[in-house]
Amino acid sequence: MKDFLLQILADPLSGEELIYNKEKKFFYTKTNGSIYPVPDEIPVILINPQKPVESILHRNMNTAFNYADHYQKDALTFNYFSKIETRATRSEIKRLHQAIIKKIDANAQLILDAGCGNGWLAQYFLNKNKKIISMDISIENPLKALQSFPGENHAALTADVFHLPLKNNSVDCIVASEIIEHVYDPNLFVKKLVDILKPGGKLIITTPYNEKIEYFLCVHCNLPTPKNAHLHSFNKKNITAILNHVNANWKGKLIANKYLIKTRMNVLLDFLPFNLWSFFDSMTNKILHSPTRFIIEIIKK
Repeated sequence: MKDFLLQILADPLSGEELIYNKEKKFFYTKTNGSIYPVPDEIPVILINPQKPVESILHRNMNTAFNYADHYQKDALTFNYFSKIETRATRSEIKRLHQAIIKKIDANAQLILDAGCGNGWLAQYFLNKNKKIISMDISIENPLKALQSFPGENHAALTADVFHLPLKNNSVDCIVASEIIEHVYDPNLFVKKLVDILKPGGKLIITTPYNEKIEYFLCVHCNLPTPKNAHLHSFNKKNITAILNHVNANWKGKLIANKYLIKTRMNVLLDFLPFNLWSFFDSMTNKILHSPTRFIIEIIKK
C-alpha cells in the first residue's frame, strides 16, 4: 500500500480518516463501523446507493440503473488492455492522450486518473517523478493497471466518483477522459471531482463533441440502449451550464477533426510531432468545423 494514497483516503460516508489493518487487509472507521476490503493492495471502497439512480434515459424508460454493477461487468466482458486493432483508431487515441498530457501542469505532483481504463496515464508517468492513482469503479481495471505498470509512484483504487474516498483539497490534477458521457449526473460528477482538487488544481475532462448518440434495441430487455453506453452528448452550451455552478475557472478546446479521421488522413499525419499535428488539426477545424472531441480544463479557485 503506497503511503501517498494512505494519507489522503477518507470514508466516503462520514469523511473521517480510514484506518488500515495491515494484517487483515481492510480499512475501517472508528465511529460508523464501515469496513472496506483491500485485495491485492488495492482498496475497494464502494458504497451501495440508498436508492436506484436514474439518468434522463432511464427516467424516460422507467428503468433503474445500477451503474456500479454495470461497469464491474463491463470490465470483465471487455479487455481494455487488448491491442487496438485498427491503425486509424490507434492514431486517434494517441493524439487524444497527447492532448491530455500537454494540459497537465509540470508542477502537478499527485494525479488521479478517474476511470483509468487500461492505465495508459500511469504508464506514461511511471518514471517521470509524479505520483499516479489509477482509479476505476471496476475492480478489474485498477488491478490490471497496477500489475502492468508497477512502481513506487503508482497506486490503484476501486471507487466511485459519486462517493469519493479521498479528502477534499488533496489532489493536484485529475484526468477524467471519456467518462462524463457515461455518468447519470454530469453536474454532480464535476462537483465531486473539483471538491478533492487543491486550490489551483486542475481537472481535465475529455468527451465526444456534439455527438449524435445512436440507439439499438437490446436483445435482453427489448428497450432502446445507446451505443457505447453514452448517456449524454456535450457541446459548448451544456458544458457551460454545468461549469457555471462550480467554484472554478475553465476553458475548452475542440480537437480531432472528423474528416481527417474518416479519410484516414490522421494515419498519414501520424509521423508529425504533436504540436504540428495540433496546428494542422486546428486549421482544418476552422475551415471544416467538425471536431469530434472536446477537451476541457477546469481550474479550482
